[in-house]
Amino acid sequence: MMKNAIVFGASGFIGSFLLGELLSSPDYAQVTAVVRHALPISHPKLKTLIADYDTLPALKDQIMADEVFIALGTTRKNTPDQRKYYEVDHDYPVLAAKIAKERGARAVFIVTSVGANAGSSTFYIRTKGETERDIIALGMEQTHIFRPSMLMGSRMEKRTLEKLLINTFSIVNPLLFSKKLKVYKGIEGRDVARAMVAAARKPVVKIKVYHWQDMQDLLRLG
Repeated sequence: MMKNAIVFGASGFIGSFLLGELLSSPDYAQVTAVVRHALPISHPKLKTLIADYDTLPALKDQIMADEVFIALGTTRKNTPDQRKYYEVDHDYPVLAAKIAKERGARAVFIVTSVGANAGSSTFYIRTKGETERDIIALGMEQTHIFRPSMLMGSRMEKRTLEKLLINTFSIVNPLLFSKKLKVYKGIEGRDVARAMVAAARKPVVKIKVYHWQDMQDLLRLG
C-alpha cells in the first residue's frame, strides 16, 4: 500500500535531496513539502504548502500524511539571535511533528546532530538534544533520529569556513575507523536523505538513533 509523506525543510541541503528521493520512490503516492517560498520544481506527486513556524497551525487541516520527515535547521551566521535560532531548530520541528501526529502520521524521521545532548552546556548540542527529547515525548509509533557529523557535498550557499572543514574531513575521514570515532565521519547530504527514506522501508521500531555506520548500513541494504 502506497504512503503519503510530508517534508519540512525541503528547500534546505538535506531536505532538497530528501524531497527528490521521496518523489522518485514508488512507496509514496503523495509528498507534501512545507516551505517558506515556492519551490522551483513540479511533480505529479508534489503538493506544496507555504508556511513557517507562525503560520503552520492555520494549515493544520491540509497536513495529512503517514510519515513526517524533518530536515529543518539554520546557522548562527544566518540566525544570530539565539531565541530565533532555537525557534527554527527546536520549536518548529517539535510543532511540525506534533501537528503531523494529530493529523494521522505514525512515524517521524528527523535530522539532528552527532553528540546531541539535552544536558550539554553547549547551546547547539543542547538545542539538538532538547529537540530529540521533545520529539520522542510525542510518543509516535516510530521515531527515527539521524545524527550526522560534518555534512559533505556542494551547497548553493557560500560558506568559506565550512568548505575548509569539508576539505579537512575528506582527508581525515579514512583515519576514523574505530567504532567510537566512526560517528564523527563526514557524510554526504544526499546519503543522509537516502538513509532516511531507506529507514522507512525497514521493520517497525519504536525509537532508533542512526549514526554514520547505521546510515551506511541502510545505504548498503537499501
